[in-house]
Amino acid sequence: MAVQSNMSDGLGGNAGSTTAGCTLDDRWSGTRMRPGVTLRECRLARTRRWRNRRNTVLVVLAVVLTLIPVVMILFQITQKGIGTMNWEFLTSSEPFSVRRTGGGFLNGLIGTAIMVGLATVVSVPLGILAAVYLVEYGKSNWLAKLIRFFSDVMTGVPSIFVGLFIYTALVLQYGFGGLMGGAALAIIMLPIVVRSTEEMLKLVPTELKDASYALGAAKWQTITRVVLPSAAPGIVTGVMLAVARAAGETAPLILTAFGSLHLTAKLWGVQMQSLTLAIWSGARQPFEAGQARAWAGALELLIIVLVFTVAARLAARRSRISR
Repeated sequence: MAVQSNMSDGLGGNAGSTTAGCTLDDRWSGTRMRPGVTLRECRLARTRRWRNRRNTVLVVLAVVLTLIPVVMILFQITQKGIGTMNWEFLTSSEPFSVRRTGGGFLNGLIGTAIMVGLATVVSVPLGILAAVYLVEYGKSNWLAKLIRFFSDVMTGVPSIFVGLFIYTALVLQYGFGGLMGGAALAIIMLPIVVRSTEEMLKLVPTELKDASYALGAAKWQTITRVVLPSAAPGIVTGVMLAVARAAGETAPLILTAFGSLHLTAKLWGVQMQSLTLAIWSGARQPFEAGQARAWAGALELLIIVLVFTVAARLAARRSRISR
């Protein structure tokens, strides 16, 4: 439909030069176009459409370039590990002879589940509570600034330093074990949970909080029933990123859990294996059997992280306030 112009001199008349009925001075008004001229015929509209298409192509190209290494990694791990991934691999532990074919990483799988589970139980509640304090209570006081500073510092600290800290604080006194490995992973996860949860809580609209207060809800009720459910999808995403980071750590576990060929659930005084330690050990071996198990372990770890991430995202959707 043609956009009619206001030709009255009292409203200012036509200002500046025109092209196809559009003025170059008023880019957004759309009030100085000759009668019968559509917006699509305007040079400025054509320019904007061209820029939009150009930017869309650039964004798609950037996404494709980003996905190329990811697809290559997934293809390589799947190609190398799918041949060894069988029922025996999933239900048996590593053989004592590194040259022997067969066996699996059941001991590493259980060890990873124990240590990452311990770290999640400790870091996620503490991280969410710290983020709630930063956004709703502390805001810009000295304690909030201190928490943000140390969270940023700990996010960039190499994980081997965390392993050294737990080694000197716990391992020298109590020995290697899953509890020490879980403590190291909890320290790694905590700043990620704090910072990601804080950013998600900041995105909750102020109008939702005001509406809750207007209905007579207390602050803690607003936080638990409005703020946290609204930010739940983002919080879950941040938690899963922290879990994925912890599940893929190797360096701190060398100094805390140390690794073992035995299947154990004891938390201290006994060395415990993990998937990452088993993969690292198998990849270092010059024998094809150990390397094959390492590729299968990498594929198993990848599948586990992918499944838990998808499940967490589906669960987060059901916790939205709109439902």
